[in-house]
Amino acid sequence: MVIQNTEYLSDGISDSIINSLSKLPSLKKVIAFNSVLRYEGKQTDPQAIGRELNVRAVLMGRLVQQGDNLSISTELIDVRDNRRLWGEQYDRKMSDLPLVSRELAKQITNGLRLRLSSRDQKQLDQRSTDNAEAYQLYLKGLYFWNKSTRAADEKAIDSFQQAIAKDPNYALAYVGLAHCYITMSDFGILSAQDGYPKARAAVSKALELDNTLAEAHDSLAKIKFSYDWDWPAAEQEYRRAMELSPNSGHGWYSEYLSAMGRHDQAIAESKLALELNPLSLRTNAALGWTLFVARQYDRAIEQEQKTIELEPNFIKSHRRLGLIYEQKRMYPEAIAEFEKVKELSHGEGGALALGHVYAVAGRRDEASKILDELRRKKSQGEYVSPYWFAMIYTGLGANDQAFEWLEQAYKEHDAELIALKVDPRFDPIRSDSRFADLLRRMNLAT
Repeated sequence: MVIQNTEYLSDGISDSIINSLSKLPSLKKVIAFNSVLRYEGKQTDPQAIGRELNVRAVLMGRLVQQGDNLSISTELIDVRDNRRLWGEQYDRKMSDLPLVSRELAKQITNGLRLRLSSRDQKQLDQRSTDNAEAYQLYLKGLYFWNKSTRAADEKAIDSFQQAIAKDPNYALAYVGLAHCYITMSDFGILSAQDGYPKARAAVSKALELDNTLAEAHDSLAKIKFSYDWDWPAAEQEYRRAMELSPNSGHGWYSEYLSAMGRHDQAIAESKLALELNPLSLRTNAALGWTLFVARQYDRAIEQEQKTIELEPNFIKSHRRLGLIYEQKRMYPEAIAEFEKVKELSHGEGGALALGHVYAVAGRRDEASKILDELRRKKSQGEYVSPYWFAMIYTGLGANDQAFEWLEQAYKEHDAELIALKVDPRFDPIRSDSRFADLLRRMNLAT
């Protein structure tokens, strides 16, 4: 994957500014980077953007790099009357890069005439690193991590590790590293036993360097939630993260609330996350999942279809639609969605879900073939979550085998297992005493 310098620089600076402003309580709404990214490189009308995102002001910017020189032009527009609140042209050297996002964040708060507390001012003055090379490598790491693919995650890890080598005290680079290991574990690229201990080591170092980093507390909360199954500690960390950065963290907290069966709160948090990140595919799809496990299937379908309108080839929403159709016993529609996932992921992503829907639809031979394929992959050293074996066996009514695989998932602290209490696909075995015992051992019993 080859990237132009200006691409990762402009994305990284934008992300850094948004991150700084998100931590200011006086700003009630700061739109997240994933939503802003959709306007990149397009001819856009600030007022139209403001209406679409429901914000008061929009920052427009352009970055040009010539060798070691950077030219950044910015404008802050009040979208209510298209009035220019502030604008500036910055000519900087690459060596000045770590200062640029902090300088821009301060100018934006001045343009908006915000009254900043001493704590807010300290947040804006906070330096992550003074090493320009480390900062550039960190921005590359963010750029790749936002791509959400296995190859990009591996490049992100390499970039964050190089940033740490340049500046061993760079707390945000350790957080970036943790995020990569967490997402790779959650997506089944790494086992939880491989990924989460590495994430914990990185987060621990980040918090040792700076205990006020909301991003680090968010990551620690995810580790406590998905791997340690320490539910009270996870909630405490999520709340601490949102206290430090009021405009972020609501999506992951919603996932936690869903797993705990606190559906009304989960939906409210997911909607708040969507207000702050309205064009993010992940955030839109996450609301669909929250509605799905709350058994609000029609609303979940509507939400996932809205997400597909934003991006017709978004794999996660096609997969989620398949899950919802399956619960409504619309098996042909579910199979069509999973086949679409398989097509979009070049044969990889739909097989797991197809195994379960074939099982519940009575197509047992096809479900068994998928089980054979999963065993083959596992025998070749590829990681396959035990949770998926358990799910297909549940669909087949092979309860003893399902519980054998659930027990294996428990031993491995499989990250998928956090949904066990609420996942409707396990309803057929929910009344079994072995299921209640597993929930008790996970401290999920009600």
